[in-house]
Amino acid sequence: MDGRVQLPVLHWIKENYPVDFVDVITEAGMDHVLADQEDIREVLRSVAISVNLNKSTMLFVVGHHDCRGNPVAENLHRQQINDAAKRLKSHWPSQQVIGLWVNEHWTVEVVC
Repeated sequence: MDGRVQLPVLHWIKENYPVDFVDVITEAGMDHVLADQEDIREVLRSVAISVNLNKSTMLFVVGHHDCRGNPVAENLHRQQINDAAKRLKSHWPSQQVIGLWVNEHWTVEVVC
């Protein structure tokens, strides 16, 4: 949900993948939410709308430096991004799921 992350991620996705639009589903500390929380029905409902109605063809899980909704070390963020990507993949096996990390320079890095 952090506004500092939105533009770098949107620009990176559009520069690296042939997409016209990017749906954004936000939650404070989304990597932690998807990796560790038991009840993620509302997030999954939003992803289902993006995939089924908006015809999204790939999913991205993003974690970032200085996250105030999930203030943990970078290595834990990266693990959560990986775990979250696997969890989404289990719900949408035909989708490409990519994990991204936005570092302290607001540069996007691929995690998985």
